[in-house]
Order: sequence, then structure tokens, then C-alpha cells
Amino acid sequence: MAARVVKVPDVGEGIAEVEVVEWHVKPGDEVAEEQTLATLMTDKASIEIPSPVAGRVAEIGGEVGELLAVGSMLVRFDDTAGGEAGAADRLPAAGGAPADQPVEARTAPPPSAGQRPEPAAPGVALASTLRDERPIASPAVRRRAWELGIELKDVPPSGTAGRIVHADLDAYLARQGRRPALAPAAAPRGAVAPREDIEAVPVSGLRRRIAMKMQEAKRRIPHFSYVEEVDVTEVEALRAALNAKWDSERPRLTLLAFIARAIVLACAEFPQLNARFDDAAGVVTRHGAVHLGVATQTAHGLMVPVLRHAEALDLWAIAREVMRLAEASRAGHVTRDELTGSTITLTSLGALGGIASTPIINHPEVAIVGVNRIVERPALRGGLVVPRLAMNLSSSFDHRVIDGMDAARFVQAIRGFLEQPATLFVG
Repeated sequence: MAARVVKVPDVGEGIAEVEVVEWHVKPGDEVAEEQTLATLMTDKASIEIPSPVAGRVAEIGGEVGELLAVGSMLVRFDDTAGGEAGAADRLPAAGGAPADQPVEARTAPPPSAGQRPEPAAPGVALASTLRDERPIASPAVRRRAWELGIELKDVPPSGTAGRIVHADLDAYLARQGRRPALAPAAAPRGAVAPREDIEAVPVSGLRRRIAMKMQEAKRRIPHFSYVEEVDVTEVEALRAALNAKWDSERPRLTLLAFIARAIVLACAEFPQLNARFDDAAGVVTRHGAVHLGVATQTAHGLMVPVLRHAEALDLWAIAREVMRLAEASRAGHVTRDELTGSTITLTSLGALGGIASTPIINHPEVAIVGVNRIVERPALRGGLVVPRLAMNLSSSFDHRVIDGMDAARFVQAIRGFLEQPATLFVG
């Protein structure tokens, strides 16, 4: 009886590892061809992996939340069918090992004379290749090692694909004879008993991907921010009037649709802001099309679906598409294609937007426009103090390719369109 192995697929875009978000099978389960085996999370979205064969699950590749290298084992089957079992690439036993051989002992047999050696099973060698021989560990493990004064290269890994996990740090400390510091003496008790409970919340799934992407963007991009106040009294009045006129026939307009339209028009004047920077190749690619990323908060974390060809949409089409993308993101139905390819991003916390913020650029873009909440403020008009609606735009830029003057002129252009909303319909 031979074993067959389903490997973690190559999902493209240079992704070297994926995270296990959910298992749909467990060892001992009988699985039909095309039945979903697992849900994996990439940098962009979650994907479901169907089984190319039918059979009984002998082993799964890791626990939920674990990172698996592309090409490593996802599921191992025991071939109990004894014959044909599915597609043409029937996934031979890993390393040619018999089914009853322990998984941890599966390695390729020594090559015979003149025979090319088979690739090694995913492990430390693969991990070092993927990471230029840099120890593989999560940001949390790296931070803990730094705090403990441990060199990660000295720690033997036990995780999948040669990954160093917290247990490896504990084992290293034990071998060194090091113990945690004694807890401080208890403080005198007051009227309310002190709490001792601790909750450990794993950073996994989409939350982990967000953390990795934000850390990478902040590490690679020298951000600078520019905050400008915008008088939105007139555009808010226009929005209310248009909604009252077309409420039963067209999508309801939000201020976000007007801001998106203003960004489109400003990008036509300043194409260097509607761009992506490949810092490895040293190339800035400017786009004629405005593919506007719209940061959307979901129950699982922040997602950035893409409003494609915003330059070709009117206000109502923008409002309709923004609403559709937001609903799809929150329901978990947004597609992989709808999460990639943005050229500039718009982010807003709505009524919770605060006075100012410093948004992180959606790498590899070079600019992000943040929207803060609307407040009523006194203003001088014709020598009189009158109430006006004001809102700050908090924007961040990549200082490697965007100068402060260009950023300021870009934001001032957006401000001009919003403060004189008739210009949004010109051209």
C-alpha cells in the first residue's frame, strides 16, 4: 500500500509560505476527489485546496495557525483503493517511502551512480534557501529572542520547514540553565481583589497577514505625512441634495464617493502619485488607470479591495462599487483579483476618524489618503463668524520617490475639488 502526498501549491506572486487557517479533514477521514482539504491564507486572500485524489487521510501537514512552505506536505493519503484514484498527476509517495514508514523518517533514498538526486524534503535546507540562510521565525519569536539576548542562528528549529517557534526558545533557555526572573512581591490588597488572569490571543489568519504586510511597509518605506483641513460644507450640501433628488433611483451617495472622484481628478494632474515603486528594480511605474484601493474594516481585520478604473466611473457608479466591495469583504466573498493591483489607496474610519492620523502606505504604492471625521467649526466669512463643516485629510507618501512639494500640491488639488464641488463634474 503506497502513500500519496498532496503538497502545498505554488500560488504565485513569489509567495514562499502560507498559513493554515482551517482544516476540513482530519487523519482517518475518507475523502472524495475535489473535496476541500484545507483553507490556506496567502498575503492577499484565503484559498481552499481541493483534493486531487480520493482516499483515506493518513496525516495532515500542521496545526491551524502554522506556516507551511510551498512544496511541503499538506496531506498524506493511504492508498487503499488499489487502483485508479483521480487525476493524472497522482502524487507518488514522498521520497518513494512505503506507507508504513514514519513521516518524520521519510527522506529520499541515496541516488545510484549517474542518477540525479531527488530534491530534499522541505526542511531547514529549503527554509534557508527561501530566506537566504536567515533563520525563519515569526516577528513575535524574533522579538522575544532579542529581548532574551538569544541569537536565533544558535537555536535548533523544530517547526515546519525549519521554523523556530517559542518552544525552541524555551528549550534553548533550559539547555543554558537560564530561568525566568522571580515574580515581584504581591502588592497589598485593596477593596477590589487584583486580577491575575491572562489571555493569550494567537495572531493568525488575516490578522497575521495584516501584521506582516504593515511591518514590511513600515520597514521598507520612509513615510512622511501631510495633514490639511478641508471645508466640506458645500460638498455635504450637494451630497444631501443629490440623495434627496435621486434617492429612489440611484445608489445613496456618501462623502467617500466625492473624495474618490477628487482623487481621480488629482491623479490626472499629478501622475507620479498614482504609481507603484519596485524598489528592488529601482523602477517607478506610473498608471493612467486609477485602481483605487478602499481600506475596509471586517470582522477578521483590515482588507483593501480594489475599485478598478475609478477614472471611468461617475459618482453613483463609484458609490455602488464601493458598497459592493465593502459588503463582499465583510461577508468573506471578495475574490483574490479584487484584492490586488491597486495604484493608490483611500482609507477612512468614518465618524471615528479622529482629528488626524498617519496612515501606512499600502506597499508597493507611493501614496495613501486618509479621511478624518467631520466636525462643525467656527469660521470667518465676510467678517462674520459662521459655522462650517470641516474635515482633515491625513495622507502619507513614500519620500524615496515623492517630494514634499508634490505631496502638498496633490492634497491641495483634492481640497480644491471638494471645496468647489462643481469642479468634480467638469471634464
